[in-house]
Amino acid sequence: MDSPETVTERSRTQGAETGLLAEDEPRPFELFNAGGGAPVLLLCDHATRFIPRALNSLGLDEACLTRHIAWDIGIAEVTRRLAERLDAPAMLSHFSRLIVDPNRRADNPTLIPEISDGVIVPGNRGLTPEQREARLETFFRPYHAAISDQLDAMLAAGTAPALISMHSFTPVMKGEERPWEIGILWNRDPRLPQPLMARLRAEGLTVGDNLPYSGADEHGYTQHMHGDRRGLANVLIEVRQDLIDTHQGAADWADRLGTALAAVLGDPGLYKAEHY
Repeated sequence: MDSPETVTERSRTQGAETGLLAEDEPRPFELFNAGGGAPVLLLCDHATRFIPRALNSLGLDEACLTRHIAWDIGIAEVTRRLAERLDAPAMLSHFSRLIVDPNRRADNPTLIPEISDGVIVPGNRGLTPEQREARLETFFRPYHAAISDQLDAMLAAGTAPALISMHSFTPVMKGEERPWEIGILWNRDPRLPQPLMARLRAEGLTVGDNLPYSGADEHGYTQHMHGDRRGLANVLIEVRQDLIDTHQGAADWADRLGTALAAVLGDPGLYKAEHY
């Protein structure tokens, strides 16, 4: 089990070896609120739209890089505020999902997308196996290693932590308006998602049960890799982006989620490994 500092230094070395990250550029992950005492770990796979200089913006202009194709708009601020509210640590990625998507399996064709929501990504076309491997080695693996090491440390403290993965979704996709304010994604373990959905619906919210995406088909990666495989109580929360694309919106939703989660996380049955 490595410390966050060790993982950071290892990722710095890997970035230098592949030539994709310069010394003055940020590492591929951030551990926020590291001293949080709650047995809960928040994850944010698509926290930033950062692309290192070596990748030359992947050939995209600034207008494209501010869109949802590059990151999950608004969710990083919600995650940080929620981490403080819950007194929990949070692990956030620090690279655009267009470089390599940390919430995809390595064999998924959308791992390094050549087209995203109709936008051609020139810097992702015609990559050699060596170039793909360099992205995995520089960004994907260090981020997931940092999550694993943080969970190992929390488990070593004597409690199986709950895992909460934070994402956001666009209000319109392929011309279809999405009616949900929030989506709750889960696979087989009902311990967190079901009571959380009940509380959110009691507030009058339109809550998607495995909508607008499903957590049951294992199309995603992070939740299954770090939650299901370890038997940790877990949930993936998707918030609609137009609700959190301002500081006030992010603050309001962090408060709303904090209240709902604080009640749900009071169940002692969450903090033991269970395989469903």
